[in-house]
Amino acid sequence: MRTKDSKFKKRLKQNIYKYHKYLAFFTILPVIFWSLSGIMHPMMSHFFKPEIAKEYLENQRIDTTKINFTLKEVLTKNNINSIKNFRIVSFKNQQFYQVKNSKNEFMYFNTQTSNLLKNGDNLYAEWLSRYFLNDSISKVSNHIVLTEFDNQYKYINRYLPVHKISYNRNDEMEIYVETASSKLATFNPKSRQAFIWFFDTFHNFSFIEKISNEYARIILVGFSLSIILLSALSGLIIYGLFWKQFKKINTTTSELKARKNHRKLGLLFSFFTFAFVLSGLFHIIKKWEPNTITSLVYEPIFKTKSIDFDIKKLNLDWNEEINFGLINFNNKTYLRSSTKKIEKNDNKDLKNKPKPSYTISFYKINQLNKPEDLDVKYAQFLVTELNKEHQFIDRNLLEESNQKEVAILNDFDKKEYGFVNKRLPVIKIAYNTPENNTFFIETNTSRIAAKVNNYDRAEGYTFALFHKFLYLEWAGKSIRDFVTVLTALSILVICIMGLLILKRK
Repeated sequence: MRTKDSKFKKRLKQNIYKYHKYLAFFTILPVIFWSLSGIMHPMMSHFFKPEIAKEYLENQRIDTTKINFTLKEVLTKNNINSIKNFRIVSFKNQQFYQVKNSKNEFMYFNTQTSNLLKNGDNLYAEWLSRYFLNDSISKVSNHIVLTEFDNQYKYINRYLPVHKISYNRNDEMEIYVETASSKLATFNPKSRQAFIWFFDTFHNFSFIEKISNEYARIILVGFSLSIILLSALSGLIIYGLFWKQFKKINTTTSELKARKNHRKLGLLFSFFTFAFVLSGLFHIIKKWEPNTITSLVYEPIFKTKSIDFDIKKLNLDWNEEINFGLINFNNKTYLRSSTKKIEKNDNKDLKNKPKPSYTISFYKINQLNKPEDLDVKYAQFLVTELNKEHQFIDRNLLEESNQKEVAILNDFDKKEYGFVNKRLPVIKIAYNTPENNTFFIETNTSRIAAKVNNYDRAEGYTFALFHKFLYLEWAGKSIRDFVTVLTALSILVICIMGLLILKRK
């Protein structure tokens, strides 16, 4: 019996060792690419982090003395019968009604003269980009409108459509702005453009999508990660089965020394290897589901004749920043106002900047003197309305009685709605469902900014903990990034050592 067991064990060792070499051979390039690009990511954020003069548009107050025409008068004069929404913006010492028409085009009408500003959206986008960049001199080298994410403007930036404005400067700066909200989506100087290309090519393998499609990329990346997982697993088994033999290895030759060091490092960093691979595999599998977040917007059409109101009659503090919008809710048309207030202090620490608070009011078009607090009700309505089209969950589960948490978020949290989601303020509504469905609604734009369930949470937490090492957050970003770089570098060394061993054989 002992002889048979010994032969079986020996045969098993030989086969596993043989397949470990074969698997390692096929995964060598992906591991090198992923390790190098993974190392670059935290290094870029520390040593090549781009900066911009201003990240937010500030002090945009409405001057009621410049409003000589109501919205209805302006639209009627310009022969516009219907719109999707409006707000008021200011630039170049002029004030405009920014109107989104039924064709999703943004039009700008001077509030003093009611005249249409030709090419208004492009002009406003350029003004915003120069404001954020604090550059009134450099020439624009290119200006396009993006309606989809691409290899330079990734989904992580969230906003669409955006204007991409490139400047003829030494840094070849590219500014992305969303005119619908006057927000800076992102900015990429030449150095960051190169990094994004490198990371997208060698970490995300975007070249596969260019050759074929997104699903081909997911399949090939998933297959590569599965092979790496088997290679690492076989290496771990070999080390365990050959434990006694490993201890007896005589390190008198450079080849044996390399093999021993390869095994030592492989065991030492085996947890991190499995952590990277499994979290990456979970992450890429989830990509198979089409992402519909950017399309989860409720945009009814309002007839011009039905929006007869004068905002100057509203009892508001016009010294604060105020935003307006039209709302269709329970078969009624409302004017929604959002007043932004920031407590003034002398704190110069950017990390402890005072957070804004918002006062939201709904006014029936014909009753501007009776504000109503309907923002939470409207958020609940949006989830129900958008669920009719996209069918997230059984509509019977969206009853108000089935809500287990409703909260207004004026700041990001570290659990489910982090900074990556961009949009604030939002209303969080969590439902008592088997999947614990939770929605984050930006009522200002009538959209669902994010939605999560148990599967999303599992993938998000796995990726955050085992791919980004967020469990080291307590030690600070610098320590976390250092550990990430050290780990990725060690895996790269293990990989190269294994390659050298294979080459010698």
